[in-house]
Amino acid sequence: MGVEMNRKAVWSLRTLRRAWEARFGTRARPQGLDRGMTTSEYAVGTIAACAFAAVLYKVVTSGAVLSALQSLIKDALDAKF
Repeated sequence: MGVEMNRKAVWSLRTLRRAWEARFGTRARPQGLDRGMTTSEYAVGTIAACAFAAVLYKVVTSGAVLSALQSLIKDALDAKF
């Protein structure tokens, strides 16, 4: 029973491929899932990265974080070995 189902699956895939090639030609055959991002996805990703960088810059340059970083560096430099 499994071999029969497998043959049907292979037959349907071949039929689908032949129908695609008949409609669009062999060069337009799909190569699988998306292989990369489109231009709009690059644009959205770039905007999101810039927004994250701006928020991170504001957090790091805030007074509380800046003083905590300065005290951490001061303590590390004043450490006794």
